Amino acid sequence: MRLAKFLAHAGVASRRSAEQMIAAGRVSIGGAVVTDPARDVDRASGVTVDGEPIAPEERQVFVLNKPAGVVSTAKDTHRRPTVVAMVESANRLYPVGRLDAETTGLILLTNDGELADRLTHPRYGVEKGYHARVAPAPVSKGDLRRLRQGIELEDGRTAPASVRQLEPGRLEIWLGEGRKRQVRRMCEAIGHRVVELERFAFGPLRLDRLAAGGERLPPGSWRELTAAEVEQLRKVGESS
Repeated sequence: MRLAKFLAHAGVASRRSAEQMIAAGRVSIGGAVVTDPARDVDRASGVTVDGEPIAPEERQVFVLNKPAGVVSTAKDTHRRPTVVAMVESANRLYPVGRLDAETTGLILLTNDGELADRLTHPRYGVEKGYHARVAPAPVSKGDLRRLRQGIELEDGRTAPASVRQLEPGRLEIWLGEGRKRQVRRMCEAIGHRVVELERFAFGPLRLDRLAAGGERLPPGSWRELTAAEVEQLRKVGESS
C-alpha cells in the first residue's frame, strides 16, 4: 500500500494531509525519513509519524445528529463540547464536513481518511441537504433564483445550488460544495439572516431515516454505519 494511503487508513489524517506531512519530513520508515508519498509500505515496514509508530486501525464511520453548541473538531481550545467526544470509539476519529457550532444535524465521524476526502473534496461534488429558516420571510422568487444560480462571496462565486421554499422563510438547500458557513453567507448576501440551520442529508444518508426502524435520529444520538451504508457513501464519492 502506498505510504499516504497507509497513513489515511491508519486514521492519522486524510490522504491530502498525509501527503503534506510526508513532504514536511515528519514520516519515517525503519528510522529513515521518507518524503515519497507513493512509497510502498505494510504493517511490518515500521512507519512512524513524529516518532510515534503507526499501524492501520479498523476503519469506522459514525453518524451523529449534532446538537447546537457543539463544535465540529476533535479538540477545542475554549473547552466547548466536541462531536468527537460525543461518540464512543477506541479509534482516532475526526469529523467529515464540519458544521458551525450553532448549526445542527447530520455529521459523520471516521478514521477513514480516503473516504473523508471523497466525501468532502469539491471535485467529487457530494451533495449535502440543509433546512434553513430565515428572516425576514418570505424569500422572493428573484432571490431564490439568485441562490440557485450562484452567489458572489468574498471567496468567489458559489456553484449552482438546488433551492426551494418549503413555506415562507423556510428553505431547502442542496450544495455540492462545502465552504465555511456557506449557507449562512449565501442567505446574508440576499438580505436574509439564518435563524435556524440543520443539515438533514449527506449524500444518500437522511437524518429522518437513521434511527432503528427507519425513524429520525434524535438530537445528540449517534450510531456506527453498517457496511452497506458505508458502501453507499463510497459509491456516491466515486460517481459524483
